Amino acid sequence: MLRISTHLAYSTGVDTLQKRQRDMSDAQARLTSGKRVEKASDDPTSAARAERAMAAAARADANQRALDASRNNMVQAEAALGDADELMQQAREMILSAGNASFDDSQRNAVVQRLAGLRAQLLQVANRGDGTGGFLFGQQDPVTPPFADVAGSVQSTAPSQLRYTASDEALPLNRDGNATWMSAPSGNGIFETRAVTAGGGAFVDAGRASQGTPTTSTYDVRFTVSGGTTTYDLFKDGVPTATGQSWASGQSIELEPGSGLAFTVSGKPVDGETFQAVPSQPTLNVFDALDRAIGVLGTANVANAPATQAVQFALRDLDSVAITMGAQRADAGAWLARLDNTESRLGGQKLQAQTDRSSAEDLDMVQAVSDFKTKQSSYDAALQTYSMVQRMSLFQYLNP
Repeated sequence: MLRISTHLAYSTGVDTLQKRQRDMSDAQARLTSGKRVEKASDDPTSAARAERAMAAAARADANQRALDASRNNMVQAEAALGDADELMQQAREMILSAGNASFDDSQRNAVVQRLAGLRAQLLQVANRGDGTGGFLFGQQDPVTPPFADVAGSVQSTAPSQLRYTASDEALPLNRDGNATWMSAPSGNGIFETRAVTAGGGAFVDAGRASQGTPTTSTYDVRFTVSGGTTTYDLFKDGVPTATGQSWASGQSIELEPGSGLAFTVSGKPVDGETFQAVPSQPTLNVFDALDRAIGVLGTANVANAPATQAVQFALRDLDSVAITMGAQRADAGAWLARLDNTESRLGGQKLQAQTDRSSAEDLDMVQAVSDFKTKQSSYDAALQTYSMVQRMSLFQYLNP
């Protein structure tokens, strides 16, 4: 027969009472914190899941900060390109007005001063900072401005290089300065017309390329004036292809039969005056275009034909630069739209991480309250049992 001593009964009761009290205290602590897993030993598997979810949420926060930096710079770059477009429109209007044949030197000098001011403003826009010590159109060097005015010519100070965020998805922190400001296609995008001889009485337009086919050849048109009759000779890469062709002012000259390449010469060419069409190159920048116009229009007693030629070339070049900058501005806008989509995706990732963490460690309050009530009832029952055990002694039994 198993004998249970009074001491054993007391000890067992106390142990049970303490266990019930600990269980009730733990349940109360979980209710207070709202967490089912407060330390790894509570549930190692769930604790690991919660840790992974916390890391994912932290990574989403870091990516969001990188995205905010990229968006801030893209917004500023898009605004800067908008400012540049407005300045170029003003320059275009000033140059167009300078083509007025009634303008004298003082009026053209006023235009030149205005163009010089617009050029300086454009250079400031090209070197605009991003507010964090870098440049919107800069390379990796955060100290040196991306463009410098050296000996009257604006030059890039470093090779073109984009900067990206160090996040899960590489996001741009700047725009390609050289591609934006220094790499517009010269001429009409297919070929560039030039006045080979200076001081003549004629001028050439930007030309046309109806088929849009690039050319690798150089074409020369040389005028001959004899006995009041003007004719021209056409050369392709230095080889004559047509000679003694009749000409009238405003006549379109086809550079090669069936090629769709042509330009128009107007005015009164002098004997030997030559115009040229060379393949377009992606080397045009807005500063050189303005400098050429300023150089010609600022010349004293400039004749109408050279002034008109300078205006024609300047308008052509500004239009080409404006198209290139418009494409860059559109690309910045496309990045802003992409950043919005990325932000939405990051928000979903963070929400999922928070949901996973909550699922791993948060408390089911309904279940927790029920468990606490159960443990409280168990503790009350243990108290009553212990109090009954305390009264179970031989002395109390013999006590009358």
